[in-house]
Amino acid sequence: MTKFALYVPIEAKPGKEQEVADFLRSAIPLVNAEPDTISWYAIQEGPSSFAIFDTFDDEDGRDAHLNGQVATALMAKAAEGDLFAKPPQIHKLSIIADKRS
Repeated sequence: MTKFALYVPIEAKPGKEQEVADFLRSAIPLVNAEPDTISWYAIQEGPSSFAIFDTFDDEDGRDAHLNGQVATALMAKAAEGDLFAKPPQIHKLSIIADKRS
């Protein structure tokens, strides 16, 4: 069972919503290259609210993702200060139950 997850809410600056969506879509090839990332979702929760949710079988996989290219790109965008309304918050979650088809 997948036991580890990350939830990263992201708030776009006004007028930057499409750029945030495009940035998240651009991360797919990077995530696909991560063998220990079991699932990865970029979601839109509201007009300017986005999030990343991803899952891992173990802590090593989660740590590898946090030290990988997607996290590096996300933090670089946050440091630039022109895309996000506030720095993304990275929440480490434990999965207590799941269902996969």
